Amino acid sequence: MDAEHIAFSDAAHGFETARTRLRLWQQMLKAVRYVESDLRERLRTGYDMTLPRFDVLAVLLAAPDGLRMTELSQQLMVSNGNVTGIVDRLVADGLVERETMKTDRRAFRVRITRTGAQLMREMATHHLEWIDELFADVTEADAARGISIMLDIRHKAHR
Repeated sequence: MDAEHIAFSDAAHGFETARTRLRLWQQMLKAVRYVESDLRERLRTGYDMTLPRFDVLAVLLAAPDGLRMTELSQQLMVSNGNVTGIVDRLVADGLVERETMKTDRRAFRVRITRTGAQLMREMATHHLEWIDELFADVTEADAARGISIMLDIRHKAHR
């Protein structure tokens, strides 16, 4: 086999690998979009809740002392601007409260209210049931393998 043929063969193999990885990415997106769409509809019809508001409440439930807006944004992996509108609506609904920071009057901490915590616990119970229902045909072994693959992809993508 001559060098030119080997180079062509390597390039073709690289192209096929890239196409397979692209198909993997597309299938990951389709799966996530399907599950998210289902969850969004269930939250909307069952609780008049959006998925972003649910996510904010979930993060705040796990932080009983509350979080600064920047910390909340970091945990949600979104910008402060995106979180501000969501928090405004949750404050208006009495599900979270803002508290001005004593050390910096320009900053504030956001904390889940008792009402918000009660609602979030109820939604979390249903959320777990919904996920279990959506993934009912996925064996525990396949779920563990999927988790391992996703963690591996995430780790390798952050090199």
